[in-house]
Amino acid sequence: MRGSSESPSLNWTMAPPDPQITLPPKRDWRFWVIFIALCLSIALCGLDIGALATALPSIIHDLNGTDSFAWVSTGYTLATTAILPLSGRLAEVLGRRDVLLASLVLFAVGSAVCGAAHSMTVLVAGRVIQGIGSGGIQSLTAIVVADVVPLKDRGLFNALIGMTFSVTTAAGPFIGGVIVQKTTWRWLFYINLPMAGLAVISVFGFLRLRQPSRPNFLQCVASLDLLGNTMIIGSATSCILALTWAGVTHPWNSTRVLAPLIIGMVGLVGALLYEMFIAGYPSIPRSIVSNCTSLSGYIASFIHGLIITSVAFYLPVYFQGVKEALPLLSGLYIFPMAAVISPSAILQGVLISKFGRYKLVSGIGWSAMMLGVGLLLILNINTSIGTTVPLQLIAAFGFGLLYATTFTVLAPLDVGLNSAALSLLLFARTFSQSWSIAIGATILQNELRHQLPAEFIASFVPGQDLTYVSIPLIRSLSEPLRTQVRIAFANSLRLMWKVLLGLCGAGLLTVFLQREIPLHRNTNPRWGIKDNENKASESTDAEKSNATPQ
Repeated sequence: MRGSSESPSLNWTMAPPDPQITLPPKRDWRFWVIFIALCLSIALCGLDIGALATALPSIIHDLNGTDSFAWVSTGYTLATTAILPLSGRLAEVLGRRDVLLASLVLFAVGSAVCGAAHSMTVLVAGRVIQGIGSGGIQSLTAIVVADVVPLKDRGLFNALIGMTFSVTTAAGPFIGGVIVQKTTWRWLFYINLPMAGLAVISVFGFLRLRQPSRPNFLQCVASLDLLGNTMIIGSATSCILALTWAGVTHPWNSTRVLAPLIIGMVGLVGALLYEMFIAGYPSIPRSIVSNCTSLSGYIASFIHGLIITSVAFYLPVYFQGVKEALPLLSGLYIFPMAAVISPSAILQGVLISKFGRYKLVSGIGWSAMMLGVGLLLILNINTSIGTTVPLQLIAAFGFGLLYATTFTVLAPLDVGLNSAALSLLLFARTFSQSWSIAIGATILQNELRHQLPAEFIASFVPGQDLTYVSIPLIRSLSEPLRTQVRIAFANSLRLMWKVLLGLCGAGLLTVFLQREIPLHRNTNPRWGIKDNENKASESTDAEKSNATPQ
């Protein structure tokens, strides 16, 4: 009989909790120290993602990486994406704290490697190590919060986690611009080391959770779903390789693109079928994708991640390529997004916790995002910087509201499936980032080839990415070539905004697949803050005693 969430054979497999579970104990100072440590951990990931956009041209120039720059982002995202399903299983088998600590250490090691890199090869290797750590951090942060806070009360805490990630991601371009202009891009990575060290100390000192007995070594290996995760990692890698090459180094109709893309997509479908029907200890149990509400949440999360990453990554390209802003200013110009994403994320969390209406919140979020992204179509070389601010704010309001997809996914599921469901949710979101960067690079590269003056393109080596090799040169060009290049960037980005607008419409359609389901008021009994275990037990005994007729 296959060991699964439906028929567990060992007490450490993912399983529905005891229906007699009590509510979690009152949150004391240890809870808040843990929560702050989790916010600090997730801030590392957000800052790293956001800051890279404005620093990338400088990195490419210093390391002569025009031919391999895409791997700086793609390698990180690929590693983050690939590790997520496995991180959920590792958390179930080895425990939350150990996996989170290992992830933080890996992120710090990767940051040190990147900061010391003197070649693109070393830099990409460091980014891959960072990505593995980032995947574990994001997954374990969500899982630990789910362990200690019921879904009904989790809105504010999810919002604060989301706010931390959004603020650091939105502030990243500004911080990256400051670092690049005032010091060197290497400090973009070195700054992670003290933050990671503080997070490690906090997690090691205060994160004490209840944990089922660990299995022996052979049981541990068997329960990690190595075959299933190998299929997922290999297939995701194949897809992202194809997307990295498509339209940039090889045409879309090239076998070097189509072969890995088809193999990857077929492999992902095969991996999903294996996980659902064959795996003994699946990382993706069938029950977490077998209802329309949860399934729509995964799809919505994928689209949401794709759009927000594209806007954060390519709006600085507009400011640098069209408005001729320096990296510092381009980061400052998109900082207003953080001012709305943060309160918007908090608002959705509070509203859903109070009223339980995640479907309504999602609908409003998609509508706002569609309006905001649609308004980006008016951007051209004559658009004032002041005009760009309200356009960003409308889209950002939708970005914040759409963190509600967590509730859409988890509401229909038993709390015992939290780690598996959250890992898959984050997999969908981070996998979408790979698609957004790759598709965005393809759109811009192809459009710039048609839009840029022929004499300008002729000055570059064939196959170079036109986006990032062009931007540093624009301010030094003479007229009318300078204006022609700026117009080419504006027109090329307009196609990007049209594609994102269509995706917003697809995201809005997912709302019609959802049902409003009452939110859980309990947590998984097998995990929780260890120091409060005895108090919770005493509280439960007292409640039972008071309930007994005298």
